[in-house]
Amino acid sequence: MNIRINLDVEMAKNKISLTELSEKVGVSTTNLSLLKTGKVKAIRFSTLEAICAALNCQPGDILEYVPPQQ
Repeated sequence: MNIRINLDVEMAKNKISLTELSEKVGVSTTNLSLLKTGKVKAIRFSTLEAICAALNCQPGDILEYVPPQQ
């Protein structure tokens, strides 16, 4: 997949742990961990919205398109 997930970067900028983010967003730590490691195929807009609100960031700060290498 050519979408890179930079959740760990945004979490580090905000000095927030996975557990704290989980409590603020209302998503299990397991699901956030899977998202953080890029092992998910989809994310709900409501989840993305809650993460962005908790981290005070934009969706583009978390999701990044990486063109395939030729």
